[in-house]
Amino acid sequence: MRITAKLRALERATRPYDTEFAAAMERRWAELPEAARTPGQILGRHGVGCEGTHGVFPKCNLKCTPCYHSRDANRVRVDGPHTHEQVTAQMRLLRELRGPRAHAQLIGGEVSLLAPDDHAAALAVMRGHGREPMSFTHGDFDDDYLTRLALGPDGTRRLDRLSFAAHFDRFMYGRRGIERPPDEQSLNPYRARFAAMFVRLRREHGVRFFLAHNMTVTPGNLDEVAGVIRDCHAMGYGMFSFQPAAFLGDERRWKEKFREATPDAVWAEIERGAGTRLDHRVFENGDVRCNRTSYGFYVGRHWYPFLDGDDPRDLAVRDAFFRYFGKVTFTGTPPALLAARLLRVVARHPSTVVTGLRWLARTARRVGLLRLVRHRMRARPVTFVMHQFMDAEVVAPAWEMMQRGEQAEDPGLRETQERLAACHYAMAHPEDGTLVPACVQHAVLDPAENAALRTLLPIVEVRITVDRSSGTSPKEKK
Repeated sequence: MRITAKLRALERATRPYDTEFAAAMERRWAELPEAARTPGQILGRHGVGCEGTHGVFPKCNLKCTPCYHSRDANRVRVDGPHTHEQVTAQMRLLRELRGPRAHAQLIGGEVSLLAPDDHAAALAVMRGHGREPMSFTHGDFDDDYLTRLALGPDGTRRLDRLSFAAHFDRFMYGRRGIERPPDEQSLNPYRARFAAMFVRLRREHGVRFFLAHNMTVTPGNLDEVAGVIRDCHAMGYGMFSFQPAAFLGDERRWKEKFREATPDAVWAEIERGAGTRLDHRVFENGDVRCNRTSYGFYVGRHWYPFLDGDDPRDLAVRDAFFRYFGKVTFTGTPPALLAARLLRVVARHPSTVVTGLRWLARTARRVGLLRLVRHRMRARPVTFVMHQFMDAEVVAPAWEMMQRGEQAEDPGLRETQERLAACHYAMAHPEDGTLVPACVQHAVLDPAENAALRTLLPIVEVRITVDRSSGTSPKEKK
Protein backbone atom coordinates (compact mmCIF):
# COMPACT_ATOMS: atom_id res chain seq x y z
CA MET A 1 0.00 0.00 0.00
CA ARG A 2 2.87 2.35 0.75
CA ILE A 3 4.24 1.90 -2.76
CA THR A 4 0.79 2.52 -4.24
CA ALA A 5 0.38 5.68 -2.16
CA LYS A 6 3.81 6.94 -3.22
CA LEU A 7 3.04 6.30 -6.86
CA ARG A 8 -0.23 8.18 -6.57
CA ALA A 9 1.56 11.09 -4.88
CA LEU A 10 4.18 11.10 -7.65
CA GLU A 11 1.46 11.08 -10.30
CA ARG A 12 -0.28 14.05 -8.68
CA ALA A 13 2.98 15.99 -8.25
CA THR A 14 4.01 15.54 -11.89
CA ARG A 15 0.67 16.41 -13.43
CA PRO A 16 1.54 18.98 -16.10
CA TYR A 17 -1.26 21.40 -15.33
CA ASP A 18 -2.36 22.96 -12.07
CA THR A 19 -6.11 23.44 -12.43
CA GLU A 20 -6.07 26.51 -10.16
CA PHE A 21 -3.30 28.13 -12.24
CA ALA A 22 -5.16 27.31 -15.47
CA ALA A 23 -8.35 28.86 -14.06
CA ALA A 24 -6.46 32.00 -13.01
CA MET A 25 -5.11 32.40 -16.54
CA GLU A 26 -8.58 31.95 -18.04
CA ARG A 27 -9.83 34.78 -15.83
CA ARG A 28 -6.86 36.93 -16.84
CA TRP A 29 -7.55 36.37 -20.52
CA ALA A 30 -11.22 37.25 -20.08
CA GLU A 31 -10.25 40.52 -18.34
CA LEU A 32 -8.03 41.70 -21.19
CA PRO A 33 -9.34 44.30 -23.64
CA GLU A 34 -10.03 42.84 -27.06
CA ALA A 35 -7.08 44.73 -28.58
CA ALA A 36 -4.67 42.93 -26.23
CA ARG A 37 -5.83 39.41 -27.15
CA THR A 38 -3.18 39.01 -29.80
CA PRO A 39 -1.50 35.80 -31.06
CA GLY A 40 1.64 36.67 -29.09
CA GLN A 41 -0.08 37.68 -25.85
CA ILE A 42 1.47 35.96 -22.82
CA LEU A 43 -1.08 37.17 -20.26
CA GLY A 44 -3.75 34.56 -19.83
CA ARG A 45 -1.82 32.01 -21.87
CA HIS A 46 1.40 31.46 -19.94
CA GLY A 47 1.07 33.70 -16.92
CA VAL A 48 -1.02 36.28 -15.13
CA GLY A 49 1.55 39.08 -15.19
CA CYS A 50 4.01 40.57 -12.72
CA GLU A 51 3.26 41.93 -9.27
CA GLY A 52 4.87 44.37 -6.88
CA THR A 53 4.71 45.45 -3.26
CA HIS A 54 3.91 48.99 -2.14
CA GLY A 55 3.97 50.95 1.09
CA VAL A 56 6.47 48.57 2.69
CA PHE A 57 9.77 50.53 2.74
CA PRO A 58 9.42 53.67 0.59
CA LYS A 59 12.65 55.29 1.79
CA CYS A 60 15.71 55.43 -0.51
CA ASN A 61 19.22 56.73 0.17
CA LEU A 62 19.93 57.93 -3.38
CA LYS A 63 18.41 60.91 -5.16
CA CYS A 64 17.17 60.21 -8.67
CA THR A 65 15.77 62.45 -11.38
CA PRO A 66 13.09 61.47 -11.95
CA CYS A 67 11.82 59.58 -8.90
CA TYR A 68 8.51 57.75 -9.16
CA HIS A 69 7.87 57.86 -5.40
CA SER A 70 5.97 60.73 -3.82
CA ARG A 71 7.75 63.52 -1.97
CA ASP A 72 6.93 61.95 1.42
CA ALA A 73 8.64 58.63 0.62
CA ASN A 74 11.98 59.55 2.22
CA ARG A 75 10.27 60.71 5.41
CA VAL A 76 9.18 57.19 6.33
CA ARG A 77 11.19 54.87 8.60
CA VAL A 78 12.25 51.48 7.25
CA ASP A 79 10.70 48.96 9.64
CA GLY A 80 11.06 45.17 9.43
CA PRO A 81 7.83 44.15 11.24
CA HIS A 82 5.79 46.59 9.16
CA THR A 83 7.34 45.19 5.98
CA HIS A 84 6.55 41.60 6.98
CA GLU A 85 2.97 42.47 7.89
CA GLN A 86 2.28 44.35 4.66
CA VAL A 87 4.05 41.86 2.39
CA THR A 88 2.09 39.01 3.98
CA ALA A 89 -1.25 40.76 3.51
CA GLN A 90 -0.49 41.79 -0.07
CA MET A 91 0.78 38.36 -1.08
CA ARG A 92 -2.26 36.71 0.48
CA LEU A 93 -4.57 38.82 -1.68
CA LEU A 94 -2.47 38.25 -4.81
CA ARG A 95 -2.57 34.52 -4.14
CA GLU A 96 -6.35 34.70 -3.81
CA LEU A 97 -7.04 36.84 -6.88
CA ARG A 98 -4.21 35.94 -9.26
CA GLY A 99 -3.70 32.27 -8.54
CA PRO A 100 -0.91 30.09 -7.16
CA ARG A 101 2.05 31.23 -9.28
CA ALA A 102 3.48 34.57 -10.42
CA HIS A 103 6.58 36.75 -10.44
CA ALA A 104 6.55 39.51 -7.82
CA GLN A 105 8.91 42.37 -7.03
CA LEU A 106 9.88 43.25 -3.48
CA ILE A 107 9.89 46.93 -4.23
CA GLY A 108 9.29 50.18 -2.43
CA GLY A 109 12.31 52.38 -1.88
CA GLU A 110 15.72 50.74 -1.49
CA VAL A 111 15.48 47.09 -0.47
CA SER A 112 18.98 46.95 1.05
CA LEU A 113 17.86 49.40 3.75
CA LEU A 114 16.04 46.40 5.20
CA ALA A 115 18.18 44.39 7.60
CA PRO A 116 19.34 41.18 5.87
CA ASP A 117 17.20 39.01 8.18
CA ASP A 118 14.11 41.15 7.48
CA HIS A 119 14.84 41.05 3.75
CA ALA A 120 15.20 37.25 3.78
CA ALA A 121 12.00 36.88 5.81
CA ALA A 122 10.07 38.97 3.27
CA LEU A 123 11.35 36.80 0.42
CA ALA A 124 10.29 33.69 2.35
CA VAL A 125 6.78 35.11 2.76
CA MET A 126 6.55 35.78 -0.97
CA ARG A 127 7.70 32.27 -1.87
CA GLY A 128 5.30 30.84 0.68
CA HIS A 129 2.47 32.41 -1.32
CA GLY A 130 3.68 30.94 -4.61
CA ARG A 131 5.52 34.04 -5.78
CA GLU A 132 8.98 34.08 -7.36
CA PRO A 133 10.40 37.23 -5.72
CA MET A 134 12.75 39.78 -7.24
CA SER A 135 14.34 42.41 -4.98
CA PHE A 136 14.59 45.92 -6.42
CA THR A 137 17.77 47.84 -5.61
CA HIS A 138 20.15 50.58 -6.68
CA GLY A 139 22.95 48.05 -6.16
CA ASP A 140 24.98 50.20 -3.78
CA PHE A 141 25.58 47.60 -1.09
CA ASP A 142 28.47 45.32 -0.20
CA ASP A 143 29.35 41.62 -0.31
CA ASP A 144 28.74 41.39 3.41
CA TYR A 145 25.07 42.38 3.04
CA LEU A 146 24.51 39.90 0.21
CA THR A 147 26.16 37.08 2.17
CA ARG A 148 24.10 37.81 5.31
CA LEU A 149 20.97 37.84 3.15
CA ALA A 150 21.68 34.47 1.55
CA LEU A 151 23.06 32.71 4.63
CA GLY A 152 21.40 32.32 7.99
CA PRO A 153 22.97 33.34 11.33
CA ASP A 154 24.51 29.87 11.56
CA GLY A 155 26.30 30.34 8.23
CA THR A 156 24.20 27.80 6.32
CA ARG A 157 22.40 28.65 3.10
CA ARG A 158 18.81 29.77 3.66
CA LEU A 159 18.09 30.91 0.10
CA ASP A 160 18.80 28.63 -2.86
CA ARG A 161 18.13 31.34 -5.44
CA LEU A 162 18.10 35.13 -5.51
CA SER A 163 16.66 37.49 -8.11
CA PHE A 164 17.59 41.16 -8.12
CA ALA A 165 16.67 44.06 -10.38
CA ALA A 166 19.47 46.63 -10.11
CA HIS A 167 18.88 50.19 -11.27
CA PHE A 168 21.84 52.11 -12.66
CA ASP A 169 21.78 55.39 -14.53
CA ARG A 170 23.77 58.61 -14.49
CA PHE A 171 20.92 60.65 -12.99
CA MET A 172 21.00 58.70 -9.73
CA TYR A 173 22.95 60.87 -7.30
CA GLY A 174 24.68 59.82 -4.09
CA ARG A 175 26.20 56.46 -5.05
CA ARG A 176 29.32 55.72 -3.02
CA GLY A 177 32.48 56.44 -4.96
CA ILE A 178 30.69 58.33 -7.73
CA GLU A 179 28.38 60.96 -6.24
CA ARG A 180 27.38 62.47 -9.60
CA PRO A 181 28.27 60.23 -12.55
CA PRO A 182 29.42 62.28 -15.56
CA ASP A 183 28.12 59.67 -18.03
CA GLU A 184 26.79 56.12 -18.23
CA GLN A 185 30.16 54.61 -19.06
CA SER A 186 31.57 55.78 -15.74
CA LEU A 187 29.04 53.49 -13.99
CA ASN A 188 30.23 50.34 -15.76
CA PRO A 189 32.69 49.35 -13.00
CA TYR A 190 29.81 49.57 -10.51
CA ARG A 191 27.56 47.49 -12.77
CA ALA A 192 30.32 44.89 -13.06
CA ARG A 193 31.01 44.90 -9.33
CA PHE A 194 27.35 44.29 -8.53
CA ALA A 195 27.11 41.28 -10.86
CA ALA A 196 30.45 39.91 -9.62
CA MET A 197 29.11 39.70 -6.06
CA PHE A 198 26.51 37.17 -7.18
CA VAL A 199 29.04 35.15 -9.16
CA ARG A 200 31.13 34.88 -6.00
CA LEU A 201 28.07 33.92 -3.94
CA ARG A 202 27.22 31.13 -6.36
CA ARG A 203 30.81 29.89 -6.48
CA GLU A 204 31.31 29.88 -2.70
CA HIS A 205 27.85 28.99 -1.43
CA GLY A 206 25.91 27.52 -4.35
CA VAL A 207 23.25 30.25 -4.43
CA ARG A 208 21.82 30.54 -7.95
CA PHE A 209 20.80 33.97 -9.20
CA PHE A 210 19.04 36.01 -11.86
CA LEU A 211 19.93 39.67 -12.41
CA ALA A 212 18.02 42.33 -14.31
CA HIS A 213 19.61 45.67 -15.21
CA ASN A 214 17.20 48.63 -15.09
CA MET A 215 17.83 52.09 -16.47
CA THR A 216 15.66 55.19 -16.70
CA VAL A 217 16.05 56.94 -20.05
CA THR A 218 15.76 60.70 -20.51
CA PRO A 219 16.89 62.98 -23.33
CA GLY A 220 20.10 63.38 -21.33
CA ASN A 221 21.21 59.75 -21.65
CA LEU A 222 19.22 58.45 -24.62
CA ASP A 223 22.28 58.27 -26.87
CA GLU A 224 24.16 56.22 -24.24
CA VAL A 225 21.70 53.30 -24.13
CA ALA A 226 23.41 51.38 -26.92
CA GLY A 227 26.80 51.74 -25.25
CA VAL A 228 25.48 50.35 -21.96
CA ILE A 229 24.23 47.22 -23.74
CA ARG A 230 27.44 46.72 -25.72
CA ASP A 231 29.64 47.24 -22.65
CA CYS A 232 27.61 45.25 -20.14
CA HIS A 233 25.87 42.39 -21.99
CA ALA A 234 28.40 39.80 -20.76
CA MET A 235 28.58 40.92 -17.12
CA GLY A 236 25.96 38.43 -15.95
CA TYR A 237 22.66 40.26 -16.38
CA GLY A 238 19.86 38.14 -17.86
CA MET A 239 17.68 41.13 -18.68
CA PHE A 240 18.21 44.74 -19.74
CA SER A 241 15.16 46.84 -18.99
CA PHE A 242 14.77 50.48 -19.99
CA GLN A 243 12.10 52.91 -18.82
CA PRO A 244 11.52 56.16 -20.72
CA ALA A 245 11.03 58.74 -17.96
CA ALA A 246 7.48 59.78 -17.14
CA PHE A 247 6.02 62.71 -15.23
CA LEU A 248 5.15 60.51 -12.30
CA GLY A 249 5.95 60.69 -8.59
CA ASP A 250 7.97 63.51 -7.05
CA GLU A 251 7.46 66.55 -9.30
CA ARG A 252 10.42 68.33 -7.67
CA ARG A 253 12.70 65.98 -9.63
CA TRP A 254 11.28 66.58 -13.10
CA LYS A 255 14.36 68.20 -14.58
CA GLU A 256 14.01 67.58 -18.33
CA LYS A 257 11.54 67.40 -21.19
CA PHE A 258 11.20 63.67 -20.67
CA ARG A 259 8.86 62.97 -23.55
CA GLU A 260 11.53 63.89 -26.09
CA ALA A 261 12.88 60.39 -25.39
CA THR A 262 10.01 58.68 -27.21
CA PRO A 263 9.37 54.92 -26.98
CA ASP A 264 10.38 54.47 -30.61
CA ALA A 265 13.62 56.39 -30.06
CA VAL A 266 14.47 54.35 -26.96
CA TRP A 267 13.71 51.06 -28.70
CA ALA A 268 15.87 52.09 -31.65
CA GLU A 269 18.78 52.67 -29.26
CA ILE A 270 18.21 49.26 -27.65
CA GLU A 271 18.32 47.71 -31.13
CA ARG A 272 21.52 49.60 -31.89
CA GLY A 273 23.08 48.18 -28.73
CA ALA A 274 21.90 44.65 -29.51
CA GLY A 275 23.20 45.01 -33.07
CA THR A 276 19.99 43.75 -34.68
CA ARG A 277 16.29 44.40 -35.11
CA LEU A 278 14.24 43.42 -32.06
CA ASP A 279 10.76 42.14 -32.86
CA HIS A 280 8.55 42.93 -29.86
CA ARG A 281 5.39 41.46 -31.38
CA VAL A 282 6.42 37.78 -31.26
CA PHE A 283 5.64 37.71 -27.53
CA GLU A 284 3.65 40.46 -25.82
CA ASN A 285 3.15 41.28 -22.14
CA GLY A 286 -0.03 43.30 -21.87
CA ASP A 287 -0.31 46.38 -24.08
CA VAL A 288 2.62 47.01 -26.43
CA ARG A 289 2.22 50.73 -25.79
CA CYS A 290 3.37 49.92 -22.24
CA ASN A 291 5.73 46.99 -22.75
CA ARG A 292 8.04 45.84 -25.51
CA THR A 293 9.95 42.61 -24.98
CA SER A 294 12.36 40.57 -27.08
CA TYR A 295 13.58 37.19 -25.87
CA GLY A 296 16.84 35.78 -27.16
CA PHE A 297 20.42 34.84 -26.42
CA TYR A 298 24.02 35.83 -27.01
CA VAL A 299 26.62 33.62 -28.62
CA GLY A 300 29.80 35.58 -28.12
CA ARG A 301 29.02 39.21 -28.91
CA HIS A 302 26.09 38.45 -31.22
CA TRP A 303 22.46 38.39 -30.04
CA TYR A 304 19.83 36.15 -31.66
CA PRO A 305 16.07 35.90 -31.05
CA PHE A 306 14.63 32.62 -29.83
CA LEU A 307 11.94 32.99 -32.49
CA ASP A 308 12.12 34.88 -35.78
CA GLY A 309 8.90 36.84 -36.23
CA ASP A 310 9.38 36.84 -39.99
CA ASP A 311 9.45 33.04 -40.18
CA PRO A 312 5.98 31.39 -40.12
CA ARG A 313 7.60 28.18 -38.85
CA ASP A 314 8.85 29.97 -35.75
CA LEU A 315 5.45 31.54 -35.15
CA ALA A 316 4.01 28.04 -35.34
CA VAL A 317 6.46 27.04 -32.60
CA ARG A 318 5.14 29.89 -30.45
CA ASP A 319 1.57 28.79 -31.01
CA ALA A 320 2.46 25.18 -30.17
CA PHE A 321 4.17 26.33 -26.99
CA PHE A 322 1.05 28.18 -25.84
CA ARG A 323 -1.17 25.24 -26.82
CA TYR A 324 0.77 22.45 -25.14
CA PHE A 325 3.01 24.08 -22.52
CA GLY A 326 1.25 27.36 -21.74
CA LYS A 327 -0.55 26.01 -18.68
CA VAL A 328 2.58 24.40 -17.19
CA THR A 329 3.71 26.32 -14.11
CA PHE A 330 7.37 27.14 -14.80
CA THR A 331 7.64 29.81 -12.07
CA GLY A 332 8.90 28.48 -8.75
CA THR A 333 8.92 24.84 -9.90
CA PRO A 334 12.07 22.85 -8.98
CA PRO A 335 14.00 21.87 -12.15
CA ALA A 336 13.59 18.10 -11.69
CA LEU A 337 9.84 18.41 -11.11
CA LEU A 338 9.47 20.75 -14.09
CA ALA A 339 11.33 18.28 -16.30
CA ALA A 340 8.99 15.49 -15.22
CA ARG A 341 5.94 17.59 -16.02
CA LEU A 342 7.31 18.56 -19.42
CA LEU A 343 8.05 14.92 -20.22
CA ARG A 344 4.44 14.05 -19.49
CA VAL A 345 3.29 16.72 -21.95
CA VAL A 346 5.69 15.38 -24.57
CA ALA A 347 4.48 11.83 -23.98
CA ARG A 348 0.94 12.98 -24.56
CA HIS A 349 1.84 15.11 -27.60
CA PRO A 350 4.82 13.50 -29.39
CA SER A 351 4.59 16.00 -32.25
CA THR A 352 6.14 18.58 -29.92
CA VAL A 353 9.45 16.71 -30.18
CA VAL A 354 9.53 17.09 -33.95
CA THR A 355 8.51 20.76 -33.68
CA GLY A 356 11.25 21.38 -31.13
CA LEU A 357 13.99 19.62 -33.05
CA ARG A 358 13.16 21.48 -36.26
CA TRP A 359 13.24 24.78 -34.37
CA LEU A 360 16.60 23.86 -32.84
CA ALA A 361 18.07 23.04 -36.26
CA ARG A 362 16.83 26.33 -37.77
CA THR A 363 18.20 28.32 -34.84
CA ALA A 364 21.59 26.62 -35.07
CA ARG A 365 21.78 27.46 -38.78
CA ARG A 366 20.94 31.12 -38.07
CA VAL A 367 23.71 31.35 -35.50
CA GLY A 368 26.15 29.35 -37.60
CA LEU A 369 27.73 26.06 -36.65
CA LEU A 370 31.24 27.48 -36.76
CA ARG A 371 30.31 30.26 -34.34
CA LEU A 372 28.66 27.75 -31.99
CA VAL A 373 31.73 25.53 -32.03
CA ARG A 374 34.05 28.51 -31.55
CA HIS A 375 32.10 29.48 -28.44
CA ARG A 376 31.83 25.88 -27.17
CA MET A 377 28.07 25.78 -27.78
CA ARG A 378 27.53 28.35 -25.06
CA ALA A 379 24.45 30.53 -25.36
CA ARG A 380 23.58 33.19 -22.76
CA PRO A 381 19.87 34.04 -22.56
CA VAL A 382 19.36 37.82 -22.42
CA THR A 383 15.99 39.57 -22.66
CA PHE A 384 15.50 43.18 -23.74
CA VAL A 385 12.57 45.08 -22.25
CA MET A 386 11.13 48.57 -22.40
CA HIS A 387 8.48 49.70 -19.90
CA GLN A 388 6.64 52.92 -20.74
CA PHE A 389 5.01 54.40 -17.64
CA MET A 390 2.26 56.97 -18.14
CA ASP A 391 2.12 60.54 -16.85
CA ALA A 392 0.15 61.25 -13.68
CA GLU A 393 -1.93 63.93 -15.39
CA VAL A 394 -3.62 61.36 -17.64
CA VAL A 395 -3.62 58.38 -15.28
CA ALA A 396 -5.56 60.12 -12.49
CA PRO A 397 -8.62 61.20 -14.55
CA ALA A 398 -8.66 57.99 -16.60
CA TRP A 399 -8.62 55.84 -13.46
CA GLU A 400 -11.31 57.94 -11.79
CA MET A 401 -13.59 57.37 -14.78
CA MET A 402 -12.82 53.65 -14.79
CA GLN A 403 -13.83 53.45 -11.14
CA ARG A 404 -17.20 54.93 -12.12
CA GLY A 405 -17.54 52.52 -15.03
CA GLU A 406 -17.21 55.30 -17.63
CA GLN A 407 -15.39 55.06 -20.94
CA ALA A 408 -13.53 58.22 -21.87
CA GLU A 409 -14.41 59.99 -25.11
CA ASP A 410 -11.13 61.90 -25.23
CA PRO A 411 -8.69 59.80 -27.35
CA GLY A 412 -5.79 60.29 -24.95
CA LEU A 413 -7.77 59.27 -21.90
CA ARG A 414 -9.33 56.34 -23.77
CA GLU A 415 -5.85 55.09 -24.66
CA THR A 416 -4.85 55.42 -21.01
CA GLN A 417 -7.88 53.38 -19.95
CA GLU A 418 -7.06 50.67 -22.49
CA ARG A 419 -3.49 50.46 -21.25
CA LEU A 420 -4.56 50.33 -17.61
CA ALA A 421 -7.06 47.55 -18.38
CA ALA A 422 -4.28 45.47 -19.96
CA CYS A 423 -1.66 46.31 -17.33
CA HIS A 424 1.01 43.68 -16.85
CA TYR A 425 2.13 44.95 -13.42
CA ALA A 426 -0.32 44.92 -10.50
CA MET A 427 -0.21 45.88 -6.82
CA ALA A 428 -2.53 44.56 -4.11
CA HIS A 429 -4.63 46.52 -1.60
CA PRO A 430 -5.78 44.17 1.15
CA GLU A 431 -7.76 46.94 2.87
CA ASP A 432 -10.38 46.86 0.13
CA GLY A 433 -9.53 43.63 -1.70
CA THR A 434 -8.52 45.28 -4.99
CA LEU A 435 -5.61 45.16 -7.41
CA VAL A 436 -4.37 48.31 -9.13
CA PRO A 437 -1.93 48.95 -11.99
CA ALA A 438 1.49 50.30 -10.98
CA CYS A 439 0.88 53.60 -12.79
CA VAL A 440 -2.24 54.11 -10.66
CA GLN A 441 -0.29 53.28 -7.51
CA HIS A 442 2.37 55.88 -8.25
CA ALA A 443 0.12 58.56 -9.77
CA VAL A 444 -2.96 58.33 -7.55
CA LEU A 445 -2.39 56.32 -4.38
CA ASP A 446 1.24 56.81 -3.32
CA PRO A 447 0.95 60.43 -2.10
CA ALA A 448 -1.77 59.73 0.48
CA GLU A 449 -0.27 56.36 1.39
CA ASN A 450 3.18 57.77 2.10
CA ALA A 451 1.72 60.73 3.99
CA ALA A 452 -0.05 58.24 6.28
CA LEU A 453 3.17 56.22 6.66
CA ARG A 454 4.95 59.35 7.89
CA THR A 455 2.66 59.23 10.92
CA LEU A 456 2.79 55.46 11.33
CA LEU A 457 6.56 55.15 10.82
CA PRO A 458 8.09 58.55 11.59
CA ILE A 459 11.80 59.13 11.28
CA VAL A 460 13.08 60.22 14.65
CA GLU A 461 15.53 63.08 14.47
CA VAL A 462 18.30 63.06 17.08
CA ARG A 463 20.06 66.31 17.81
CA ILE A 464 23.77 65.84 18.53
CA THR A 465 25.39 68.51 20.67
CA VAL A 466 28.93 69.37 19.66
CA ASP A 467 31.62 71.59 21.08
CA ARG A 468 30.96 75.05 19.69
CA SER A 469 34.60 75.95 20.23
CA SER A 470 35.55 73.43 17.58
CA GLY A 471 34.01 75.61 14.94
CA THR A 472 31.74 72.86 13.67
CA SER A 473 27.99 73.17 13.29
CA PRO A 474 25.44 70.90 14.98
CA LYS A 475 24.37 67.96 12.83
CA GLU A 476 21.24 65.91 12.77
CA LYS A 477 21.14 62.14 12.48
CA LYS A 478 18.13 60.30 11.19
